[in-house]
Amino acid sequence: MSTKYQAVADALRAHIQAGKYAGAAVLPSEFAIAEEYQVSRQTVRQALSLLAQDGLIETKRGSGSHILRTAKAAACHYNIAVIVTYISDYVFPSILREVEDVLSRQECTSSIFATQNRVANERKILTRLLEQPVDGVLVEATKSALPNPNLDLYRQLTAKNIPLVFIHGYYADLPESHFVLDANYDGGLMLARYLADQGCTRIGGVFKSDDIQGHGRYAGYAAGLREQGLSLRDQTVFWFNTETKKTMLSGDDSPIRTFFDSVLEEVDAFLCYNDEIAYFFEQQIQRRGLRIPEDVVLVSFDNSNYSKLAPVPVTSLSHGGENTGRTAAQMMLKLLGGEYCQSVQVPWELVERESSRTGKKTGGEHGR
Repeated sequence: MSTKYQAVADALRAHIQAGKYAGAAVLPSEFAIAEEYQVSRQTVRQALSLLAQDGLIETKRGSGSHILRTAKAAACHYNIAVIVTYISDYVFPSILREVEDVLSRQECTSSIFATQNRVANERKILTRLLEQPVDGVLVEATKSALPNPNLDLYRQLTAKNIPLVFIHGYYADLPESHFVLDANYDGGLMLARYLADQGCTRIGGVFKSDDIQGHGRYAGYAAGLREQGLSLRDQTVFWFNTETKKTMLSGDDSPIRTFFDSVLEEVDAFLCYNDEIAYFFEQQIQRRGLRIPEDVVLVSFDNSNYSKLAPVPVTSLSHGGENTGRTAAQMMLKLLGGEYCQSVQVPWELVERESSRTGKKTGGEHGR
């Protein structure tokens, strides 16, 4: 369901495309737009911000919102390859929807590929792309914390002046590429501080070892514990990777069982790599007769449906109104249009829920 500002932005975009404002080359004032659509001026500003991100207008203080080009003129008909680790799992559907929305508005064609987070699959996809026309590649890095054997193919793409925009992870050996990352270190630090504020002093963690998200979140967690004068104990941190995750989450016998049985008496909180892991941890904690949050506090990343639908809803970090897929797609279009772009890290906001002690009382959203 679209928001009010998205609906206003869509209406204004349609008017621009139809040439309604061609004579003046400037949009009506914020006040006039608010009156026409019966919304607040803040809603109008958000709508205008979307149009500016799409390159349709430029807002200048004191002179209004100037139309830079019509939607028809902005249409670019580029062929964009979108490579992700997974298509239908976890948060990926929402990311892909945003990518598709941005690209389709510019009449771009997108082809979606999934690596299943395996470098062999990534190589097959890249080889295929080098043999067919493609204008840009938007890619989620495969096992980004490990040395990548496919850098030669990425370099062949850049040698053809095909821009690369990475999402969630990137390869440091490709300095000419751009990326849109979660602010992973900042998020780990934010959650560690939050748990300390909750009165937690024995904070365990679970992180993914084969992507840079896991490393960044762990680094922030470690820094937060040091800052708060709390101990980081190796035995209360569990690492998993792409190959071990499936067995771990299926409930089969795995090292995670041994980990839980050995540490649950020693911790009063867990900082989880993402909501999917937090959902699983919640089940394991409750099966062992412990209460959330009275005995163990849980916090996580992504603010996905897993955090909202868990038996005890999980306090999690959100990007608020930002979406990494949308930001990456917009960056790709700007690069293809010859604009200068800088890589970005998308900041987090805290969404408190019942898995934390104050969240049980407030249930609200708070940026920290």
